[in-house]
Amino acid sequence: MPMPSNPLVGTWQLIHWYNVTDEGEKTFPLGEGATGYISYSGDGFVFVHLSAANRRLYAANDPFGGTPEEDTAAMKSQISYAGPYDYRGDVVVHKVTQASCPNWVGSEQIRRVRFDGDRLELSATGATFHGHPGTAYVLWERAAPA
Repeated sequence: MPMPSNPLVGTWQLIHWYNVTDEGEKTFPLGEGATGYISYSGDGFVFVHLSAANRRLYAANDPFGGTPEEDTAAMKSQISYAGPYDYRGDVVVHKVTQASCPNWVGSEQIRRVRFDGDRLELSATGATFHGHPGTAYVLWERAAPA
């Protein structure tokens, strides 16, 4: 069923993602040049993919043929997840059913929502990346059609 008057609906392109640790340190988990998309469908699903710029290629053009080192580099240079979502105005809850991080499957990823024109900021408190708890800030802009 379509969600009425939901400003999230559509595809958004990553501007930047950074975290601020509880100690006040600002970090860029996938580097300052990270790229990605988040897409909210009108029927209530979200799809997210974030990746580092200039990811290392596998020696073979086979997604299941990487060496352990290639697989580790590939896994640690991207994040993806998908599932239903519930938009509540200043908060959106992503109900994860698929994820590159298996621990997220079955979780609810809660994001604070803030709009500024054609820009969207999602933030999450209590996030842990690279072993450091803090707040994640992800800034998006509406993606232009191809």
